[in-house]
Amino acid sequence: MGAMNHVNVVAGLVLSLTVLGAYGADDLPKGAVRITAEELKWRPGRVPGVEIADVIGASTKPGPFVERIKVPANFTQHAHSHPDDRTYTVISGTWYVGYGNKLDPKKLKALPAGSFHTEPANVNHFTMTKEGGVVVQITGTGPTGFKYVDPAHEPKK
Repeated sequence: MGAMNHVNVVAGLVLSLTVLGAYGADDLPKGAVRITAEELKWRPGRVPGVEIADVIGASTKPGPFVERIKVPANFTQHAHSHPDDRTYTVISGTWYVGYGNKLDPKKLKALPAGSFHTEPANVNHFTMTKEGGVVVQITGTGPTGFKYVDPAHEPKK
């Protein structure tokens, strides 16, 4: 390696360390989000038994949001819809999802960790967990809500 290449390598290393040092553990550039799973702040969700943590924005306010939900084992959510288009990524566990106006176990598809699905606005769907709970990341545009096909399935808080 020639002298000029050594200078370039050293200059590149110094520049890299300077850039890395410019954004330390608590010093993020404007608009950046960096959060570990342990830093999420969980609270009771909109449905009893489900916990929720805001990642970006809030589903109750106007604008884009990213949130995570923890759904316990042996949980069933009857047919309902949301007013916004949504995307879902299963972080852990297996989530069972189906589309339609009534809970139909034959329509459920098992979505293990790493799986993805979408829910177009106002499309009825239902979900279930079995032997284990699930953590799912949701993106959408708020404010969002729930509309159950059968009002009798509306959760009682």
